[in-house]
Amino acid sequence: TKLDPDDPVTLTMWHVYGEQADSPMNRLIEEFNETVGLEKGIIIDVTMMSNASQIGQKLLDAQNDVPGVPSMPDLFFCHNNNADELGAENLVNWKDLFTEEELNTYVPEFIEDGMVGDALSVFPVSKSTHVLFIAGTQFDRFAKEMNVSYSDLNTWDGFFAVAEKYHTWSGGKPFCALDYPIRCVELNALSKGAENFYTEDGWYDFGNEIFKESWMEFAESLAKGHIVVSDLYSNTQVMTGEVVSGIGSCASILYYNDTVTYPDNTTEPMNLQVLPLPKTEGEDLLVTQAGVGLCAYKTTEQKAEAAAVFARWLTESERNLEFVASTGYMPVNKDSFDKIKEYNFTTEAYKNLYTTLNSVNETATAVREPSFVGYYAKINPLYDGLRKLQPQLAERYKNGEEAAKLAAETWELFKSVK
Repeated sequence: TKLDPDDPVTLTMWHVYGEQADSPMNRLIEEFNETVGLEKGIIIDVTMMSNASQIGQKLLDAQNDVPGVPSMPDLFFCHNNNADELGAENLVNWKDLFTEEELNTYVPEFIEDGMVGDALSVFPVSKSTHVLFIAGTQFDRFAKEMNVSYSDLNTWDGFFAVAEKYHTWSGGKPFCALDYPIRCVELNALSKGAENFYTEDGWYDFGNEIFKESWMEFAESLAKGHIVVSDLYSNTQVMTGEVVSGIGSCASILYYNDTVTYPDNTTEPMNLQVLPLPKTEGEDLLVTQAGVGLCAYKTTEQKAEAAAVFARWLTESERNLEFVASTGYMPVNKDSFDKIKEYNFTTEAYKNLYTTLNSVNETATAVREPSFVGYYAKINPLYDGLRKLQPQLAERYKNGEEAAKLAAETWELFKSVK
């Protein structure tokens, strides 16, 4: 070992697990520093807390020594495509630090998701998928009056029909805010038989008719004001009563309150319900496999060894289970996944979430997210454009313009993103 408890090595870290000081990850790091870290001579020092959608650019800025940006951290969490942008040659290959037997204790799909070329650059700590969150108290009131049910949300056709009814019942409010609408479009298109709808340079093939048809389904609902692209994270809009549901990462549960607070300051219990993503009528359920992983910037052998000690500790079966159960993620350790069915959750909301995640894990087919270099640099402007456009579209539809014509404008906006 190159570690010395009398001369501890410090690893700086950036993470994405809650930007509050008392985040679940910070509590774990504090525990590590006081136990195994103290024993072996390792100190983990959190120097930045960000979120998964922004950390990739911050890492690139740090790598390129952009003025005003903190120094490149030793450890950080990011997506596979972020690691690819940083260069696998600049990152520790975890396969050099873990035995084959050790790696076999992890869910194989999650290990595969961390590969950049031949290197395991992104070590799985937790994984996420997208689910449908619903403010149950308000939905139950609406469902009773409009004769709908949660089961109507099993399919996209049912989802769009319920969204229309809610829009009418609520006096014009959107039913659902979507954090990552393109993933819903992609999964629907795949279910309908669309094959590869990406181009060689890592963007979309606008000549793929099935993909376009799927886009237009969502775009028409958006043009009518029945759904919206979220402000950034849909939980905020659900908690303020702007919408009654949101599609986002399962980890969003960390940010949901127990109550809905309306603009007039009245409140009611949230009664948060969690459902799988709707599926395409007559097809099997497809879900997204998402989530960041742990990377170590390549510097010294001592720091690489210290990083491996921390990664092992963090993903031990019981600890991995406790961590994900407090953050809304899926565990990465096979043993943790088996034990989660018997876990005693402290709230009904978390119990609802993990009942759904277990069902998804057993019945759905997981599809990896695109991992093209520069992909999110294009997707984020697309979402910004849709956010600006959607109020105008809803108003124009209300004034008599055809939804199909308005949806076609969103397709042209999509095509204009370079």
